[in-house]
Amino acid sequence: MGNSKKAKTALISVFHKDGLMPIIQKLNDLNITIYSTGGTEKFIKELGVSVIPVEDLTSYPSILGGRVKTLHPKVFGGILSRRENENDILQLKQYEIPEIDIVIVDLYPFEKTVSSGASEEDIIEKIDIGGISLIRAAAKNFNDVFCVSSLNQYDEFLEILSASKGETTLAQRKNFAAKAFAVSSHYDSAIFNYLNEDELAFRQSFDKVSVLRYGENPHQRGYFFGNLEDLFDILHGKELSYNNLLDVDAAINLMNEFKNDEPTFAILKHNNACGVAQRATLKQAYLDALAADPTSAFGGVLISNKVIDLETAQEIHELFCEVVIAPGFNSDALALLKGKKNRIILVQKAIELPNTQYRTALNGVLFQDKNNKSDNVDVVNFVTVNNPTDRELEDLLFASKICKHTKSNTIVLAKNKQLFASGTGQTSRVDALNQAIVKAKHFKFDLNGAVMASDAFFPFPDCVEIANNEGIIAVIQPGGSIKDQLSIDYCNEHKMSMIFTGTRHFKH
Repeated sequence: MGNSKKAKTALISVFHKDGLMPIIQKLNDLNITIYSTGGTEKFIKELGVSVIPVEDLTSYPSILGGRVKTLHPKVFGGILSRRENENDILQLKQYEIPEIDIVIVDLYPFEKTVSSGASEEDIIEKIDIGGISLIRAAAKNFNDVFCVSSLNQYDEFLEILSASKGETTLAQRKNFAAKAFAVSSHYDSAIFNYLNEDELAFRQSFDKVSVLRYGENPHQRGYFFGNLEDLFDILHGKELSYNNLLDVDAAINLMNEFKNDEPTFAILKHNNACGVAQRATLKQAYLDALAADPTSAFGGVLISNKVIDLETAQEIHELFCEVVIAPGFNSDALALLKGKKNRIILVQKAIELPNTQYRTALNGVLFQDKNNKSDNVDVVNFVTVNNPTDRELEDLLFASKICKHTKSNTIVLAKNKQLFASGTGQTSRVDALNQAIVKAKHFKFDLNGAVMASDAFFPFPDCVEIANNEGIIAVIQPGGSIKDQLSIDYCNEHKMSMIFTGTRHFKH
């Protein structure tokens, strides 16, 4: 083995003791001297294994309520000493510092403490100082020292220890050093993001990674960094793909607009809604969402704001779809939907999603606040002589919520809380409107009495004129064009109602 080193000593200081016992026993079997302190030392003693307290090595007790235990030259000298450097060897002898060949650390659970809602005092006490210092020192000196920096590495380390009878290769030590700096950088990023209020800096880190079948296309590699199990119970089906995840993200954000409403169902394809409906029953909401575009629904992502019952599941089961998402499934509904072996079934958990977004751009990252502003009756401005009726106002706000989550430029047409059609990702608003009209007519929708939502203002009155000619009677848009009055005048002349929201909803 290249640059093989046989360990004689180990320092262990961990928060979680799970999985540690077989390592302790193996170290003991290999006659490796163990140093430890605090709760870890007590744990080792209870296993009947000999352990040297760090305090005996340093001649200093643990002080400041445990804040200072291992921070001492006799500890860090033994970790950082270069085994083939004559001066280092002489200094170790001079100061009676033993070499430390293995360092095993599991840090205080800072992120878990933050997410628990603990007080700031408790959170600050969970910022590990000694542990993170031990990790960095051992990882830096990977040429001579093996660093285990997380309980997630215990099993792999035990395999190495057992297979080689205490010997490790340079490649193994370097690999674990890289893992160690991944742990330390993630830990520091979490602390920074908790404390930071004013510093403009981008620090994001994810411990868990899923290797996807491929990226957006088969020739691209794809990965997901994050823990989907925090958000979903994955009940059935194949692994989520890169494109599935993008659609699921779009579906979750759209349905959040309706999470406290009457039964609502949405069908998405390529990040855009191709069907949305709100009805008295979930089954009818699904059927009316499907009616908006049964062609695009094939292979789509389905999402509900209510528990899916058997009646609804029987209808869904007739459709080939990639993913079904709901807050729950009745047992008979779940059994039926599992009839398609690849169909992905997700139960969405009630957790808060991040309030920020970022994406790569050029040689950097674009970062922004998430668009958490939704249009509602309290913010709209009635700008025409005719005001929308209560039903029309409900439809306008329904259409606006869908519009917010559709690729720009977009126009959304709706009626009776049912998406009729949308024009998506067009280079002009007129093109988006014409696309929506053609699509609505293709699926036999009557646009008379329908409403129109736009993600941005109308620079000219052409869109309201086209809409009027198709029987559309009410419009919702942000307003803000220097030529707003032209659209207002046209609506007044043709007895249309229009409301301004004051909020643009571009989505790129």
